[in-house]
Amino acid sequence: MISDESITDEDLVIQALNHPYDFAQLVKRYEAKLLRYIRRLGVNSVEDAEDVLQNAFINAYRKLNSFDTSLSFSSWIYRIAHNEVINHYRKSKARPQGHYANGAEDILAKMQDDTDIIKDAELALGAKDLENAINALKQKYKDIIVLRYFEEREYKEISDILQIPMGSVATLLYRAKRALRKNLEQSN
Repeated sequence: MISDESITDEDLVIQALNHPYDFAQLVKRYEAKLLRYIRRLGVNSVEDAEDVLQNAFINAYRKLNSFDTSLSFSSWIYRIAHNEVINHYRKSKARPQGHYANGAEDILAKMQDDTDIIKDAELALGAKDLENAINALKQKYKDIIVLRYFEEREYKEISDILQIPMGSVATLLYRAKRALRKNLEQSN
């Protein structure tokens, strides 16, 4: 098994196709990130989130032959995790709630820097206010806010993960921030 952190994800995919144990390196690299992403998309139960994560890795392993190494593995695995979250909701018919408390103030500051969506006074909002405001968003807006500000994904990656055109990413992000601002104003 290769353990060099300088090896790219795409190279690890190629190695894992020949040596299945190398897939464990990809799991190790993405396990914590994807679990955090799954929880932020609203899979509240630790057990459910771990099940969704496990299913995502199983599906990724099964589809490894179809991965195009000229593309980003990160976007590909996030898309698989995103689909697994959707499947989880279909099975449970539950509305996602998410966990945004960790780093909420940092996220508010990033959003302010990005488009001045939140005034200085709003930066004083607590994490719970932010969580409530995000939970009140439509799912498509919540997804894009989580990917951009909590997972710090670039527009291209968001486009790949959500399978929408790059122009739609910008439009959805604008609308999501506007809806979030409205929710935050209503909570004051």
